[in-house]
Amino acid sequence: MKEVHILLVEDNEGDIILTLEAFEESKVKTKISVVKNGQDALDFLFRKGAFGEAEIPDLILMDINIPIYSGHDVLKVIKEDDALKTIPVIMLTTSSNQRDVDKAYQNHTNSYVTKPIEMDDFLNTILKIEEFWLQLSKLPKNNIPQ
Repeated sequence: MKEVHILLVEDNEGDIILTLEAFEESKVKTKISVVKNGQDALDFLFRKGAFGEAEIPDLILMDINIPIYSGHDVLKVIKEDDALKTIPVIMLTTSSNQRDVDKAYQNHTNSYVTKPIEMDDFLNTILKIEEFWLQLSKLPKNNIPQ
């Protein structure tokens, strides 16, 4: 099985560390790129500036509450772009606000997961995401030239 490239869009250092630790336990070989704000996420995906050589991810994990452009804003751009719209986007956020959930699905998120507060629960949630999206599901072929 080929390595799965995940883009983590998260500004909380603790959540970044926990997510990376959880994927170290993964049964699937992963490469994780991390950006900490919406502008960097878009620059990464469109290979602009410092991200000119970025590898397009197979899966995106994104928080809603990130600086510059919100996760909702970034999601909308991704899902309106013909080259990027097939990349699965999982909104992984602390918000359980129904308006956030509805808005994410209106903008075509593939999944909406509320981050648990407890560390063990958070790690378990990441492992379940990994199990579903990287083991059970089949990801679309990335047709974007690398």
